[in-house]
Amino acid sequence: MQDTRIAAQGIVLLGCGKMGSAMLAGWLSRGLPTDKVWVLDPAPSEWVRGTGVQVNTNLPAAPAIVLIAVKPQMMGDALPAITALAGGDTVFVSVAAGTSIAAFETAFGAQTPIVRAMPNTPAAVGQGITALCANAAGLSALDEAALLMSAVGDVVLLDGEGQMDAVTGVSGSGPAYVFHLIETLAAGGEAQGLPADLALQLAKATVAGAGALAMQATEDPGQLRVNVTSPNGTTQAALEVLMDAENGFPALLPRAVAAATNRSKELANG
Repeated sequence: MQDTRIAAQGIVLLGCGKMGSAMLAGWLSRGLPTDKVWVLDPAPSEWVRGTGVQVNTNLPAAPAIVLIAVKPQMMGDALPAITALAGGDTVFVSVAAGTSIAAFETAFGAQTPIVRAMPNTPAAVGQGITALCANAAGLSALDEAALLMSAVGDVVLLDGEGQMDAVTGVSGSGPAYVFHLIETLAAGGEAQGLPADLALQLAKATVAGAGALAMQATEDPGQLRVNVTSPNGTTQAALEVLMDAENGFPALLPRAVAAATNRSKELANG
């Protein structure tokens, strides 16, 4: 970690489940000293205990960042442990889905720097993408929060919290859409006579490889699709099904993203 304030004052991690553990692993791999990390978790894993970070001990008076990685339904029980750290220069970064900045301002005060982050599950392998927004007091802390979250993948800054529900619909929930694509692509191969394990291997590798190519290519995804579609060939035959305006991806995926976005709004409103 290159941020001198983080290195000097340290980080408190509230909650160390899958996402918290992924972030902790990323920070430590980037050289953050173990004695500058405090973890609060009711049931820390053996891995967390084995890292050498300080687990369920007294917290520093003014850490650089408190990262909140507990489930929203556990928030009420968990926040009192860190409330005393609010009101100063400590930046509070939340990766809890569905918990608004306003809710944290109620708990910590509007003068407290608060950053809301939406990572996704590929963060577990360092391939996530995280969207960030902040309250007025936290705008100057966005670069610091971005450095923190870059340990588990790419980071984007939003124009405002109003975009967070749509981010949830695209990248927050999106990995599940891709996992289902892998499932159904493999099922299609099996239906055409492939052994189940081979069909799944082909589907996983195809999706992973296509994703890597899309990330590295200079062309946009539409052009990449054109590049591999020979006229009247096999790919075109498949795309005529997938690109059907009424029943294919152009209708289905926007509906799926809208459903996730709307549900995110419902959860945020209680």
